[in-house]
Amino acid sequence: MAEPENTRKKGTTVVKPIVYGNTAKYFGKKREEDGHTHSWTSYLRPFKNEDLSTFIKKVQFKLHESYTNPVRVITKPPYEVSETGWGEFEVVIKIFFVDSTEKPLTIYHMLKLFQNDPAMIAGKKNVVSEHYDEIVFTDPSAALHEVLISSRQMVPAVRHEPDIDYKEIEEKTTATIAAAQKKIKQEIQELSDKLKMTRESIQTLKGQVDKAEEVA
Repeated sequence: MAEPENTRKKGTTVVKPIVYGNTAKYFGKKREEDGHTHSWTSYLRPFKNEDLSTFIKKVQFKLHESYTNPVRVITKPPYEVSETGWGEFEVVIKIFFVDSTEKPLTIYHMLKLFQNDPAMIAGKKNVVSEHYDEIVFTDPSAALHEVLISSRQMVPAVRHEPDIDYKEIEEKTTATIAAAQKKIKQEIQELSDKLKMTRESIQTLKGQVDKAEEVA
């Protein structure tokens, strides 16, 4: 008998690695008509060559309010927005999933336009500001779980920035997450021990009160 699609897969966790960020290129001078100095692209991409649209319904990019239509919604890969500008600001990336019972995930990225590298200042090399992260699905529905474990490759393959060591980023992020999980586990255990001691103290005190009342 088939498992109902809305049944939660209790005790199941599926991790999907992603990268997000932006690239930027200097024009070489300030543009006369609007004062813009750079072209840039903000994006969300799979860390591996995986089609994110199998579980992502849409990605919303919220830009600075000075842009026309500052909220951009992308419904299929590539999930990216390209614009021009002169200043740095925070881009709010909100991910909506095909399973509406999953809460949207919000990521904050500070758009980077400027670097001290002479080649970047001269516009001969792109500025790249990119981060590795992971989307963690805990107890997903049966339908979503099936989609998550049946990954589909992107054609053509996803292009990654050549100057970034993704393997190192993944290892550092994984180590950080593991350390955080260990710390949380320790804190939970400490709180559990304190709660146990408190309960024992209350029980002891209650016994003493009962004895005192009997004597009285």
